[in-house]
Amino acid sequence: MEGSIVRRVIPSDNSCLFNAVGYVMDHDKNKASELRQVIAATVASDPTKYSEAFLGKPNEEYVSWILNPEKWGGAIELSILADYYGREIAAYDIQTTRCDLYGQGKSYSERVMLIYDGLHYDALAMSPADGAPEEFDQTIFVVNHDRTIGAYESLALNLVKDQQRKRSYTDTANFTLRCGVCQIGVIGQK
Repeated sequence: MEGSIVRRVIPSDNSCLFNAVGYVMDHDKNKASELRQVIAATVASDPTKYSEAFLGKPNEEYVSWILNPEKWGGAIELSILADYYGREIAAYDIQTTRCDLYGQGKSYSERVMLIYDGLHYDALAMSPADGAPEEFDQTIFVVNHDRTIGAYESLALNLVKDQQRKRSYTDTANFTLRCGVCQIGVIGQK
């Protein structure tokens, strides 16, 4: 296996999760609108499964909310998209180096990978050489009988650990801000 796992930067436009998924699934960084529609239709079609308790808001409200391009996606959306594409989605968190695997246990035969910095999702891809054009990226990996993707998994984790060492993440629970008007300091998102 030649090459290396690389981070393909997705624009920071509140739709990074959707466009990152679009890239790893279809080599298309402009899938947000289409994938938001897929999620909205999936949620609307099963209000029992996608209840207020599950979504954190009423089903109809969530459907309108997710269609708003200013709103972010997360675990619910990744789970739906894994099922939509019939592939596992591995989402690596830089701060913790944890990998959340969506579609796990469904015997999907392929996996794609994303990286998350606390606020933003980017795509992970296997590039055949440093500086190779994106059209040569491999973004879909075969899941082996042991439910891993072999050496690609450790290469991805090495990249994530390198990003962690470089502090390439936002600690949303503990970051500090100071209001430029009143000078009051706050800590974290809460």
